[in-house]
Amino acid sequence: MTISEIQKDFWEALAPLYGDREAKSITKMVLEKELELSSTKLSFERFRLVTQPQQQSLQAILKRLLKNEPVQYVLGEADFFGLKFKVNEHVLIPRPETEELVEWAVSIAREHKGENLQILDIGTGTGCIPITLAKSLPFAHIEACDVSEEALTIAEENNNQLKTKVKFFKLDILNDPLPDAGYNLIISNPPYIAREEKNELAPHVLNFEPHLALFAPGSDALIFYKAIAEKALAALKQNGLVLFEINAAMGAEVVNLLKTLNYIEVELRTDLSGKDRMVKAKK
Repeated sequence: MTISEIQKDFWEALAPLYGDREAKSITKMVLEKELELSSTKLSFERFRLVTQPQQQSLQAILKRLLKNEPVQYVLGEADFFGLKFKVNEHVLIPRPETEELVEWAVSIAREHKGENLQILDIGTGTGCIPITLAKSLPFAHIEACDVSEEALTIAEENNNQLKTKVKFFKLDILNDPLPDAGYNLIISNPPYIAREEKNELAPHVLNFEPHLALFAPGSDALIFYKAIAEKALAALKQNGLVLFEINAAMGAEVVNLLKTLNYIEVELRTDLSGKDRMVKAKK
């Protein structure tokens, strides 16, 4: 079979599940990775024959995709902020809206260049937030924590692969105190999906991504925001900031929570889709 024929087979098989546009995007990601071709070469060499072992590998990948398994887990990597992060079933797949959170954090931090900037990411998963910050802010000291040892293993691998020096450690934010380190910025994209929203999730999210990182435990969808915001009061320097990614349906609640805890200059921002997505507040 030629590359073009395999492309067609992938498109036709995946389109009923993902739609034509997404099917083509997934196909492109798979072929670029498996055939080790750039996007340009993939187009120019579309009539090149694919070897039998490559065909077998691609068919195995297609079977997994047809079971709704996310392409990032199938390929073992995800793009974030122009970097490639290792991913597996123990970590959330980095999202585009989180890139917007990182952009905001970078713009805030660059205003303090030259200072001894201390940043903490809570619930780090792949490590995509602190590692990207480390790439953009070489002058900052950056730490990150997670309750999951499996997630921390992936984060450390990404840290080494991308040649950054983020300090990772295990911490259960619901039960453990934060280090009294005098942070300038505490950033977090915590689990924020309420259990009653479970049925609204796409199968590739619900059936494959880790529920520990998706869902707030119990009935309180704000539980992580409360824990982080309360403990951050002791861990932040005066005028230090908290920066959250939030559930689009909970913007007002998170703002009210922070104001109740006497944070000031609370700011709610929308993402590129116009949804409430980020909140910043000052101690």
